[in-house]
Amino acid sequence: MENRKITTVLFDFDGTLIDTNEVIIQSFQYTFKKVLGKEKPIDEIIANFGEPLAVTMERMLDIPPEEAIAIYREYHYDKFDDLIKVFPGMPELIHELKEQGYKLAIVTSRLKHTTMKGLEKYGLAEYFDYVLTADDTDRHKPDPTPIYMALENLGSKPEETIMVGDSMFDILCAQNAGVESILVGWAIAVTEEDKTGPNRPTYIVEKARDILDIVK
Repeated sequence: MENRKITTVLFDFDGTLIDTNEVIIQSFQYTFKKVLGKEKPIDEIIANFGEPLAVTMERMLDIPPEEAIAIYREYHYDKFDDLIKVFPGMPELIHELKEQGYKLAIVTSRLKHTTMKGLEKYGLAEYFDYVLTADDTDRHKPDPTPIYMALENLGSKPEETIMVGDSMFDILCAQNAGVESILVGWAIAVTEEDKTGPNRPTYIVEKARDILDIVK
């Protein structure tokens, strides 16, 4: 995008800012063992990263999704603090972006309770001007609504905004909302085809610090 001036950076939470991969995988396996008596291949779980939990549960299990979610959260909430980590370089990136005057927001399909818990654990909550979670809308990525809501709250325009994520749900949400996208190189739920195909992200970064060079 020529002569663009980025003023706003939106971040996904899971797998982008905070490494929740292990707690998510273990929570699914706990649920599968309780419901099915056995675990499922990890690849099947990872393939669903980025979509709302209810959607995944409805597709993967034959019990009502709310029952499956209750089992999942029984484990998830108990283990959340112990199993999450912040991705290398992300706190420094967030601090630098804020210092340089960028508007920052979280746009996630995770519930607010654990989103805030993760942000607060690493002292990041105060840097975000807005946090949009699954509690705030029933229309989720790749629908553009979450980004539209964030932009409205921040007073930002699509052409001055970029979305940072780790899944095609993030990238497609950005495309549908008319904003540029950055795929993080530590994403585990994308394929090589995703990276180079017709819906490929605008940029791919290998290090958090690289995001600074893109938005400037």
